[in-house]
Amino acid sequence: MHETPGGRRPFLRHAAAAASLLAAPALIGQARAAPHGLRLSSSLPNDPRYANGRVYYDFLVKQLAAHGLGEKIAVSFFPDNQLGQEIDVANSVKLGVIDMMVTGTSIWANLVPDFGLLDLGYLFKSFAQQTKALDAGAAAPLDAMMLKGAHVRVVGWAYNFGARSVLAKFAFTEPAQLAGKKIRSLPNPVITELVRLMGAAATPLAFGEIYTALQAGVLDGLEHDPPTIVASKFFEIAKFYTLTEHIFSPLGAFLSETSFRRMPADLREPFLAAAAAAAVETRARGLAAEQEALALLRQKGVTIGDCDRPAFEKRAAPLTENFMRAHPAAKPIIEQIRATNA
Repeated sequence: MHETPGGRRPFLRHAAAAASLLAAPALIGQARAAPHGLRLSSSLPNDPRYANGRVYYDFLVKQLAAHGLGEKIAVSFFPDNQLGQEIDVANSVKLGVIDMMVTGTSIWANLVPDFGLLDLGYLFKSFAQQTKALDAGAAAPLDAMMLKGAHVRVVGWAYNFGARSVLAKFAFTEPAQLAGKKIRSLPNPVITELVRLMGAAATPLAFGEIYTALQAGVLDGLEHDPPTIVASKFFEIAKFYTLTEHIFSPLGAFLSETSFRRMPADLREPFLAAAAAAAVETRARGLAAEQEALALLRQKGVTIGDCDRPAFEKRAAPLTENFMRAHPAAKPIIEQIRATNA
């Protein structure tokens, strides 16, 4: 079939060109709509029931959708120390190399020493008191402290999943029975000193090294909350959990200020609202997880026992007084917390 210059082929070429021009704005729009990416780190396993990092992540994804950010911000979750040990991740968040981490507040005392006040033994008597104290004004100076000292925002305050108590290969009820026993403490000077004052040979160790250290006999035990013990399977080696309940520690969602400033301006405030709401939901799950984990530990053959808690509290008391002398900026925050009754 003969085709004239105005025939079929030129028409197809013109039609394709027109379609390309029409599609171009749509493609540009799609590129602009690519979600803003954030990396979130946790040292705990990828356990949706007992690992606070995974629980917070799930609630954060839910809250991002509820705040209209489901397709605008994409959070990638890295559990189980995939991005490094906690202290390395904390430094990376400070520098903006990693965007976020969800962790107990303890690790940050290595970078912002005054923040260690949250690890003082028996400062909080319950999680209810913790919330009341933070909401009454204690959170604001702590937030400012982190932003100034580490270039990091606390975007959510939650609970570690249960009070910290001692899991060991032996039973005890009083401080004297801890003498010479190597109990792992988080590599944090305040907690290390607290464990020493409680009577043990405090042994700072990175979280990822605890299991093998227990197996090898390098450790006689550790202090941590029940869900973390379940999620990390420490109960497979140590079978006695003594409810010293020496720390009701906060869980924090920490965001690099550098990452926050990289975020498109119109997404920042909705993101902060979503992150805070996810932390509140994580609190409720934490309280339930503690009780579930204690029941599961009993099923796994762990003996759960009480102790002479006033004796441990008395041993720990000098730590708070010494801390206030060494860290005058922390004193009004500690006094405010002490004045708050649940």
